[in-house]
Amino acid sequence: MSLQRRLLLYLLVCAPLVWGVALYFSVREARHEVNELFDTQLVRLAQQVQATLGQGYPQPDTTPLLPMTAIGGQASGDDDVRDLAVTVWDVHGHLALADRDGMALPFRGQTTGFTNLEVQGKPWRLYYLSSSDGQWQVAAGQSLYERDELVYGLTLAQVVPWLLVLPVLLVVMAWAVRRGLAPMHRLTDELATRDAQDLHPMPEDDAPTELRPLLGAMNGLFVRIQQLLQRERRFTADAAHELRTPLAVLRAQWDVVRQASTPAERRLAENKLSAGLDRMERLVTQMLALSRAESGVIPDMETEIDWPAIVEQSMGDCLALATRRHIELACEWPSPGEHPLPMLGNPHLLTVLLRNLLDNAVRYAPQGSAVVLRFGREHLEVDNDGPPLPPEQLERLGERFYRPDGQPDGGSGLGISIVRRIAQLHGLELRIGTRDDGQGVRARLQFDAAHR
Repeated sequence: MSLQRRLLLYLLVCAPLVWGVALYFSVREARHEVNELFDTQLVRLAQQVQATLGQGYPQPDTTPLLPMTAIGGQASGDDDVRDLAVTVWDVHGHLALADRDGMALPFRGQTTGFTNLEVQGKPWRLYYLSSSDGQWQVAAGQSLYERDELVYGLTLAQVVPWLLVLPVLLVVMAWAVRRGLAPMHRLTDELATRDAQDLHPMPEDDAPTELRPLLGAMNGLFVRIQQLLQRERRFTADAAHELRTPLAVLRAQWDVVRQASTPAERRLAENKLSAGLDRMERLVTQMLALSRAESGVIPDMETEIDWPAIVEQSMGDCLALATRRHIELACEWPSPGEHPLPMLGNPHLLTVLLRNLLDNAVRYAPQGSAVVLRFGREHLEVDNDGPPLPPEQLERLGERFYRPDGQPDGGSGLGISIVRRIAQLHGLELRIGTRDDGQGVRARLQFDAAHR
């Protein structure tokens, strides 16, 4: 069901309910006012009749009947005395004075006040008034039908015009709802006709206040989609650029293997081809890890990190390279009772992060040296004995596919980029510089300002 039809349905249901409640209170208030008016008249009528009663008048035995006013005609105006009754009794309950309808009113002793009774099958409102000497009792009554007729007449006089205007009101409400939803219809039409590549923000200045949060969320979504597309385009362009050279090298090395004339030349060419395949495998693995880290789609970031298991896995992955280059791997833990870098995160991604840090430290450390992984309460450090990096290289570390000139070992230039992105997802920041003694290279991970 459309929003417009839903609003109209709510209005059609709620309007009669509100009118019904208003009508109930209107009838209730009108009945109160009518009762107040006619009760006052009954009291005054009883008091006037009581005032006319003198000593010895009327005689109980005569039971005079009060004259009836002519009904109809100009002399009577719009009065209707058929629903009024007056009766007088003496102290013994003998009827002394009554009009035609008053003959049926019951005697109530020395009671004074209002009461509702059934008189000849009809509900009446009666007021009894006893004289001060107790000799007479006067009753003035009125049929409740007269009061109900007046109440319903006043109510219908208000309801009928509303009922007659109801069709016009429904048309006006339908127009108002459609007019009020016009900005939403315009937004729908604009989005339906917008090109898939058009991710410009929707204007919010002229939008109604209720639509601005929706437009803000949509514009934020457009920005995230645009950033995602930019990352995908950049990744595709970088991948095409970086894979072109290794593939060409592999093809050339394969040609050398096929054309080798002696077993020694063939073994040398096969070793170079194997090294090229390893470099290609490392490049693809690093590119996939970077793409997964930059996508922001992380399955679980609320796992308590078990650093010993991550260190064991990461060092195991780097052990072959460290053995080949005669690098000693060491890990220093904090003092007993102190938890190393307590945090929540994704163990798989942190394993990738630590493996890349150790791999870089082992790959670019001098042969026969040591690489030390050191944990603290709020940081971890990876040190090697490599030559200090110049400032211009430190500034560019972390750029995708950046590798300084003259590196003896092959790499993809993605390791530091992956480390920085995973660290950012976990509220960490990476700082690379020299050790405290001014020698070697130290990579330090610590909580950023927002999580420190």
